[in-house]
Amino acid sequence: MPKIAYFGPSGTFTEIALAQFEAAGVFDELVERVPAGSPPSTLDLVRDGVVDGAVVPFENSVEGGVAPTLDSLALGSPLQIVAETEIEVSFSILVRDGVTADQVRTIGAYPHASAQVRGWIAANLPNAEVVVSSSNAGAALDVQAGTVDAGVSTALAGQMLGLASLADNVADVGGAVTRFVLVTRPAPVPARTGADRTALVLHLDNAPGSLVQALSEFAARGIDLTRIESRPMRTELGTYRFFVDCVGHIEDSLVAEAMRALYRKSGVRFLGSWATANSTGPQPPSDDKAIAWIEDIKRGEGER
Repeated sequence: MPKIAYFGPSGTFTEIALAQFEAAGVFDELVERVPAGSPPSTLDLVRDGVVDGAVVPFENSVEGGVAPTLDSLALGSPLQIVAETEIEVSFSILVRDGVTADQVRTIGAYPHASAQVRGWIAANLPNAEVVVSSSNAGAALDVQAGTVDAGVSTALAGQMLGLASLADNVADVGGAVTRFVLVTRPAPVPARTGADRTALVLHLDNAPGSLVQALSEFAARGIDLTRIESRPMRTELGTYRFFVDCVGHIEDSLVAEAMRALYRKSGVRFLGSWATANSTGPQPPSDDKAIAWIEDIKRGEGER
């Protein structure tokens, strides 16, 4: 039985994402779910060989990339994304039985969650102080323990812990989606499906035009970028690494060609090529005719 870690404890959206991977048949057999306390610690379980894979939040349509996940993937020994799934995210405001809205003075929330319900809290719990919780399910545990009066959490966590709900389906932006990824140690890349995504981390020289030059490798080949995000290097002010997602697979010749060009002149970490949960953007142009043309010339068969 493979062991799959997830950002826990039980009842988080990440566990729900793991269940979606299971239901989609991503694993060949039943898995043992292993909760971990943060995205970095979840990924470290993979690096240390304690588990076979890990599910972590990667990107939210409202708040962007999940910084702890991105930083952990960029540093340490390489890991590889092999699959993704998406969840439409809204929250439940959980309390202990009998607690009313006017009694709420503190509300626990994971930072990514509190940012998505900031407006609702201001309108409905204006006197509540937001207290950082370790995760969405952790906020429910804080409510159960009595360290906060309310928690921004999941309906699942509320059901598991027997908590009451002041409000359900809470979100400042309707239809918000979070993307979760399944991460393993480096392995053969999943087969190309024709609806794929490739992710890279770019470590560029701190020089004028370095980012433009890097991005031009995609533009010149007609490769559509679906995400670009910077994160500080934490060495000195003004130094950044860049996370880039593009449409296509490493088996697409133009994607591989762009990767080779980037590798020749900058630091590149390959994060994976995998099937998208929802296809976005045009596929890379076919390079078959150009490849065939070169092969004809090499065989002395002239031009097409």
